[in-house]
Amino acid sequence: MENRELFPLKSEQPEPKDIKEILSRYLKYWYLFLIGGAVGLAAAYCYCLFYTVPQYSISSTMLLKDGESDTEAGGLGELGMLKSSKNINNEIEVLTSATLMQRVVSELGLSISYFVEGPVKDVEIYGKDVPIKVIVSSFDTAAYGKVIAVYLKTANVYEIEEEAGRRMIYRFGQQVTRPYGRFTVVTAPGTSSAEMPATHKIKVVFHDIRNIAKHYNYGLMVYPKREEASVLQISLVDPIPEKGRNIINKLVEVYSREAIEDKNLKAASTIEFLDERIKYLTNELTDVEKDVEQYKRNNELTDVGTQASQYLEQASEYNSRLSEWSIQISILESIEEYMRSSSNQYKMVPSTLSIQDPTLTGLIGKFNELQLERERLLRNAFPDNPLVKNIDEQLKDLRGNIIENLRNIKKGLIITSNNLRANSGQYQTKISKVPSMERELLEINRQQAIKQNLYQYLLQKREEAALSLAANISNSRIIDPAIATDYPISPNKQTIYLMSVLLGLSVPFAGIFLKDILNDKVQTQRDVEQLTDTPILGDITHNDFETLVVTAGKRTPIVEMFRLIRAKLQFAAVDRENKTMLVTSSMSGEGKTFFSINLAATLALTGKKVVVLELDLRNPNVSKELGLTKGPGISDYLISNELSIADIIKPLEEPAGMFVVSSGPIPPDPAELMMSQKLADFIRELKHSFDHIVIDTAPVGQVADAFSLSSIVDSTIYVVRYNYTSKKQLKIVDDINKNRELKHLMIVMNDAKMMNGSYYGYGYGYEKKRDMNKFSWTTKSM
Repeated sequence: MENRELFPLKSEQPEPKDIKEILSRYLKYWYLFLIGGAVGLAAAYCYCLFYTVPQYSISSTMLLKDGESDTEAGGLGELGMLKSSKNINNEIEVLTSATLMQRVVSELGLSISYFVEGPVKDVEIYGKDVPIKVIVSSFDTAAYGKVIAVYLKTANVYEIEEEAGRRMIYRFGQQVTRPYGRFTVVTAPGTSSAEMPATHKIKVVFHDIRNIAKHYNYGLMVYPKREEASVLQISLVDPIPEKGRNIINKLVEVYSREAIEDKNLKAASTIEFLDERIKYLTNELTDVEKDVEQYKRNNELTDVGTQASQYLEQASEYNSRLSEWSIQISILESIEEYMRSSSNQYKMVPSTLSIQDPTLTGLIGKFNELQLERERLLRNAFPDNPLVKNIDEQLKDLRGNIIENLRNIKKGLIITSNNLRANSGQYQTKISKVPSMERELLEINRQQAIKQNLYQYLLQKREEAALSLAANISNSRIIDPAIATDYPISPNKQTIYLMSVLLGLSVPFAGIFLKDILNDKVQTQRDVEQLTDTPILGDITHNDFETLVVTAGKRTPIVEMFRLIRAKLQFAAVDRENKTMLVTSSMSGEGKTFFSINLAATLALTGKKVVVLELDLRNPNVSKELGLTKGPGISDYLISNELSIADIIKPLEEPAGMFVVSSGPIPPDPAELMMSQKLADFIRELKHSFDHIVIDTAPVGQVADAFSLSSIVDSTIYVVRYNYTSKKQLKIVDDINKNRELKHLMIVMNDAKMMNGSYYGYGYGYEKKRDMNKFSWTTKSM
């Protein structure tokens, strides 16, 4: 089998053509895209103007001071108290805590919002824009989400509307009592009567502080500005820049205030403990001094130590050390007594004073941290809260551990003191020689010295604690106060406009796309090329005029199209005979009769003799379209033996050389007549008399009449009509072409319009650029 192509019907590089066809398919609806884009822009403009709320970014920076203050580094450090270190992550958690934000909302009065009516939506007002202020006395949960309308009537009178059409008159400053609570409406400071127009409506909305705090906490961002710096960036997004600035500034203020309160709580607890010990020691010291006074008075003594001065100097070192251990034992006993007291169960515990024991210091430090944590929780929770109970259990365990540790340390000090007394036994004999009165006085003076030293020590620490309480400052400092951006960060108008335009363009695009998908009709040549390999001969443009459009001297676009098809047929038959051409289609109405008549006329204009056979015996239309008179036709000739071929051939006045053979009466058995030998002989006879025979047959998609002529025709032209022929009917063409059921099958696309992307235009008798080389015809030798 040998294939030979005269000219390529399909482009060898279809990509540019495909793109042009796709673009042309959509660009013919350019007005829809223009309308869609305009509607998208208009919708975006209205959306940005009426429905969006501009959002501003407010930010501030805060420095967390590291280390300890000078006071903390001094004497109170020996107590193991007031020591703190800043962990940035912990401080971030504190800044973003719900309780802190609730205090901010409460102090700023953000649980009440004020709105005025806008063209489409209500607009929130804040600060100096609010001419009134609502002061809440008491509310219950029914008030949350409640909206009331306040109408400003005069400088002294206003109206409240809770339900449509029902208003209540009040005076400014008068308490309003409603089922959900009590509140008072007053004029805002600095608002004059001239600034309060009559009938001015303000909507007041009551909120739950917890929900408002949760809302702002959700939008609050706190993060380190740099990795190695202790500087925090605090930012918030809000539609009202002034309110956002106030929230951030108040948040930092409340945070610093709470930090100072925590430090003051530590110092106050230490002062309270020291005051109790000083008061107790004062009483003891007074008793000892009275004992000395009474002893000397009873024994009439003035200076009894001169006789034992030598021995006492040798024993002074031991006494000094015994005094030091006694002080430490006394301190431990004081702390143990403090720990065992039920009244001090939830109070801060001082450190070990001069007792240097790491374990005891760590336990007391942990105990004090838990006490602070318990105090912080009790600000917003009850004592039966699970978290508080958990801390109580930990405090109980730690108290037992501290008491046990105190006992162990005290036992060690007692053992050390006993050993020290044993070592000083050698001097006891010498001292025993001293009169008993002097020895007794010495014991009394020693007790007095111990208590005097302890009293002075605690008094000094008490003054240091008082100084720390008075000098406490915040461990944070604002670097940059809250500043709002000059322009909104959202909505992004450029993005909205872009997306709206794209959406506006996508609607017609999707509509056209769906229309093409749902449309089962042939729209373009590309549809045919995708469904069949049958060569396409060319296009015939839409015609709204007479049937016979091809006449001598005419240079209209449709006439030029028929001339182009005629030229392509000549190229297709350059090496073979192409006298008999069969014209068929899938169904009626696709224009095969119109094409047959004008193809024959185009061939006749070249001086050829052309005859048109009206072989659609079931639904003949050639004679009717040409306005020929009724007479004998093909069916008469095939049935009767009395008629000759010349009797049924009818010449046309124009164009010259064109003849028509009518079908005649519709026979009862057209299929049998089409298969008759007489019809084949009839066509062969006409080949001797005419240069071309054009056969208009019945549609092969409905009847099989045309297949009976396959052996006597030279080529077959299959008419496909744009926007009429179904795509599934092209399977008929493809099957015929693949199975060679009709000879040299070619397709003509009829009724082409601009929307099909195949419209030909001509000016001054010349065809616009459409190269004839795009046609191909494949001849196959069987």
